Amino acid sequence: MRDRDSTFAGSIPEVYDNYLVPLIFESYAHDMAGRVAAGRPRAVLETAAGSGVVTRALAPLLDPEARYVVTDLNQPMLDRAASRQPEAARLDWRQADALALPFGEGDFDMVCCQFGVMFFPDRIAGFREARRVLTPGGGFIFNVWDRIGENDFAASVTETATRLFPEDPPDFLARIPHGYHDVDRITADLKAAGFERVAVETIAAESRADQPEGPAIAYCQGTPLRNALEERGASLAEVTAAAAADIAARFGSGAVTGRITGHVVTASA
Repeated sequence: MRDRDSTFAGSIPEVYDNYLVPLIFESYAHDMAGRVAAGRPRAVLETAAGSGVVTRALAPLLDPEARYVVTDLNQPMLDRAASRQPEAARLDWRQADALALPFGEGDFDMVCCQFGVMFFPDRIAGFREARRVLTPGGGFIFNVWDRIGENDFAASVTETATRLFPEDPPDFLARIPHGYHDVDRITADLKAAGFERVAVETIAAESRADQPEGPAIAYCQGTPLRNALEERGASLAEVTAAAAADIAARFGSGAVTGRITGHVVTASA
């Protein structure tokens, strides 16, 4: 993985939170929050929390005495999450690398991670860290996107970027967010990290926006695809407009709806 693939800085956190979160993350966040809260955990660690969509959904569902530690590799994303969290004072916010967690063995009975493990440069190492900080019998729950062809707006934006840069296509969306979708591989990686029981559920949903410009802005300016475009000397405004035009041609010029599909993974030792 290249460094730019995991860099969420500048205006990316704000655009991500305003455009990408409602577009693709909110429904999965509420699903994950419900699954985590159902186990009545006493201590929860969230890794790769991003701008805090799961945190906002989960914190009100936990017992008031439960410990909830929220982490992300990117401090700007964590700052954005904390600024939007009504219960911010009761949470413990930590900048942390999921591959080298600053916690002791058995500190948590639940670890959760929404759409973050795809960014781990060594996923088995990241899974081992999650297992290390879990109590015996504790649970690890995360989700990943299915292949890019099952996620309409991401696929459309990638096709636009490939058409504009045919000699050096910016493949971030296909390679990272949608690059870790093979269920057998995920299961094997978890077992290699020491998890014995693994279950995977595939959830299909719909992604909606009021106009084609929304998904175009979300992906072109609110993800590290932006870093790849800027490295190629692209005009973000022009690429975004081209992506919006392609989305409009395929999905309509008014409100647009596309498929999103992700896998929810639960594991325990």
